[in-house]
Amino acid sequence: MQRYRDFNTYLREIFGERVQKISLDAGLSCPNRDGTISTKGCLFCDRRGSGTGAFADKGLSIDEQIILAKKNIQRRYKARKFIAYFQSFTNTYGPIPRLKSLYDRALAHPDMVGLSVATRPDCVDKDVLALIRSYQRDRLVWLEYGLQSSHDATLRRIQRGHDAACFERSVRMAAARGINICAHIILGLPGEDRDMMLETARYLSRLPVQGVKIHLLYVVKGTPLAQLHDRGEFRCLEREEYANLVVDVLELLPPDMVIQRLTGDPPRSELAAPTWALEKQTNLRCIQDALERRRTWQGRLFQGSTAQR
Repeated sequence: MQRYRDFNTYLREIFGERVQKISLDAGLSCPNRDGTISTKGCLFCDRRGSGTGAFADKGLSIDEQIILAKKNIQRRYKARKFIAYFQSFTNTYGPIPRLKSLYDRALAHPDMVGLSVATRPDCVDKDVLALIRSYQRDRLVWLEYGLQSSHDATLRRIQRGHDAACFERSVRMAAARGINICAHIILGLPGEDRDMMLETARYLSRLPVQGVKIHLLYVVKGTPLAQLHDRGEFRCLEREEYANLVVDVLELLPPDMVIQRLTGDPPRSELAAPTWALEKQTNLRCIQDALERRRTWQGRLFQGSTAQR
């Protein structure tokens, strides 16, 4: 029994074969770092903006990043089709001509069948959405919004710089234009208990969101979160605890929502805690085991229908 709608299966349904994302660093910034909102960034965010650091650290152009990644992916997964995933920092934060040039450059590569753009909900407007939508004529397109939590108190605590209402407005703006939306949420945020995390899942289930990425809150060295952790003011989730929370969330989400991620990929050299976060395959097996042990599946407790969202 397939207990959740995973991203790889979804892509095979569309393209008939394996498709892999290529994570790209476009060298863009973030209003929560450049002083527009703040210079501190989010509580958990590292200097690379949860991205690869390919532009800032290695000086690689978009073309160079794609060529290098394709070689590695083709060798490991035998994939022949790819999605350009603009991951690092805020990838709609810039003038429209520059954004268009970046997206066009990536999509000019052979076998690039899709575009996925990660951004903040406070960094989209009608012009950005018109640009994103224009690629849907001949590509699979996803717009990824970082929500993290539906609770404004949590968003203030993690120094997010926007509220849940901003996220909802941005979702509805994109949905009105027929753009696929993937929401990012984080489990284990400071001050949140199980009920709060599950309320974020219920909140998403009521919105026109087609996909979700579920992340574990891990601690990266040099971040404000690391300072809290070092002082004993923040506790990371345990593996079994996290796995059961993921299952709790999956039960509440619509059965047709695409689960693009079940846990994160922390940078090994910069991870402070928990060390088990590095064991991705073990963590995924633990989630699958919890689903099977509880004899449950995505959408089992979902109330409503896609038509109502």
